[in-house]
Amino acid sequence: MEEFELELGEVVKQSVRQHWFLLVLKLIPYIVLTLAPIVILPLYVLFATSASAAGAQVPVLDISLGNSLVRFLLGTWWLFIWMATFTMLTKFFLTQWIITSTRIVDITQESLFSRRVSSFLLARVQDITTDISGVFPTLIGYGTLNVETAGREEKFSMEGIAHPEDVRDLIMREIADLQNHDGLGTKIAKTVGSVLI
Repeated sequence: MEEFELELGEVVKQSVRQHWFLLVLKLIPYIVLTLAPIVILPLYVLFATSASAAGAQVPVLDISLGNSLVRFLLGTWWLFIWMATFTMLTKFFLTQWIITSTRIVDITQESLFSRRVSSFLLARVQDITTDISGVFPTLIGYGTLNVETAGREEKFSMEGIAHPEDVRDLIMREIADLQNHDGLGTKIAKTVGSVLI
């Protein structure tokens, strides 16, 4: 946890990332783009040969892997797809929300070389809502957790996390523990003060 330092007495309660199902959904376009040349090139050859056999004037290009230009273009295509996939995976795995005993820390990986870390104290939390809407979120169990804070009326949103109601309950327990601990400390201080007087 090099992104932030824990305060004295602060304990990490849970680290939350997006649900694995969202990773699968994000990977589908990259898989389709990876397989597209393997499907499209043979279909073009099949179309060109059948059209030329029917007597049409269709130029048949040499798009076999023996052609060095085809290998170069295919390799370049796959290299860019791999780089885009790696960037998406980096953003997915390095973006997380950390709930501690006193605050919530939002670590957002915006690009390969850009990271934003923000946090707010649990004592400032005013409202926590969960939103699970749709067929897949309901069946698989992921959704959005919205946390509103006092003061500037910030809204902190955790989208696509697994079991947002469990995370909401954890935050509510930590807030209750924080308030009970503060209340106990105030009572002890008043008691000690009255004994000394």
